[in-house]
Amino acid sequence: MPKPQFALYVMVTHPQIEVLASSLKVRNLRDLYVRQLLPRPSRLQHDVSVALIQCGWTHEVEHVTEEGLSLDLARPTSKHAVEVDGPRHFLREVGSGCLVENGSTRLKSRLLAALGWKVAHVRFDEWDTLETGAAKRLYLEAKLAVFS
Repeated sequence: MPKPQFALYVMVTHPQIEVLASSLKVRNLRDLYVRQLLPRPSRLQHDVSVALIQCGWTHEVEHVTEEGLSLDLARPTSKHAVEVDGPRHFLREVGSGCLVENGSTRLKSRLLAALGWKVAHVRFDEWDTLETGAAKRLYLEAKLAVFS
């Protein structure tokens, strides 16, 4: 886990730890974390973005929160986001072979929730099964229902 992300986690989840919270400035954390990010939207992310626009859900691509967390597709004023979770967001469970979110993805979800964001996740393995534009729109409309 990147050190700035861990420090942000501690600040958000344990504000009573004044020594750490007072010595770390959110702006410095954001600047440090953002420097580690190189926005490179994937083809999957682009495809989801286009489909969201067709559903009428306008958004920013690669929005960086005040705290330094990068969101794939976001509406910052309402704190709504769509995260496009590709293969690197998952691990394969031993024995069952099922895909489960990795630790970084889980931590980011917890941080965003603690900061007041509502996030819909689009999984690569689900998206890849959708063959038509209509199927993609129905899928996204169901995912966007978390914002209602």
